[in-house]
Amino acid sequence: MRILGFTFKILMSCGCWIPNSWRSPHRRLMYHVYTIFILMLINTFTLSQFLDIILTVDNADDFTDNFYMMLAMIVSCFKMFSLLINRGNIAMLTDILMKGPCKPLEQEEIEIRQKFDKLIETNTLHYMILVELTCASTAVASLFTDYRKTQLTFRAWLPFNYSSTMLYHFTYFHQLISLTVGSVLHVACDGLICGLLLHICCQMEILSYRLKKIVCSPERIRDCVIQHNLIFKFAFMLNKKFRFTITFQFLVSTLVVCFTLYQLTKTSGKFVEIGLYMSCMLTQIFLYCWYGNEVKLK
Repeated sequence: MRILGFTFKILMSCGCWIPNSWRSPHRRLMYHVYTIFILMLINTFTLSQFLDIILTVDNADDFTDNFYMMLAMIVSCFKMFSLLINRGNIAMLTDILMKGPCKPLEQEEIEIRQKFDKLIETNTLHYMILVELTCASTAVASLFTDYRKTQLTFRAWLPFNYSSTMLYHFTYFHQLISLTVGSVLHVACDGLICGLLLHICCQMEILSYRLKKIVCSPERIRDCVIQHNLIFKFAFMLNKKFRFTITFQFLVSTLVVCFTLYQLTKTSGKFVEIGLYMSCMLTQIFLYCWYGNEVKLK
């Protein structure tokens, strides 16, 4: 039974997880090239925003225009590096859930796993819709405003003059594509970590079901003890491997919310885009808090 199937499809789309069916050296090489392309895409966009703040910005309004989006892109880069570094650990964590004693055996246990899998997929899908709707609103608004004036969607320092038509279109769509890829990386990383947190709750529910049946099968108490210890080991491993990512996410998301609120006070033309953007940041914080609390309650 495959777990986190939808989340892993998102990870594959943003260059962080090689499809299991791609076993040939040529396909794996192609995917590595694709991963490098995604890395260059988001890092060049983030670097151009950072250099704009360092070299060009000279007032508070220009600073806030750029800073809140640059922070989100920095987190995207950080999350991608974290996912790439932890690919082996992610595989190890999912293998624990796929093998005994965590593997569901009876029909009731399979139904518990399916219930949590459905919840994870639904939540990830809804989160992805919110994030991509935010990107779409930004892109559409920019096409009707910035594009008509031959301006970029976001402030950026570039080592070339983009006044020519070809360079302008290249730079303009590079920003929009990078924004979209960065948003997908947020969904992939958040969906993975929150999905694994929910699977801890799933394992606790399966363990609870098995403990209720110990009266009928007392010989299974040994397996229940092993599973209980493995659940705690799984939770500690998940915390150890992703605690820096989660901490960085919280710190930056809090900063972004502050700067986004400031942006809302000084502009009405971008109220919808900025409002949706802030909703995404608040949802990120909420997901980690909610599912972390669910694990503690279990």
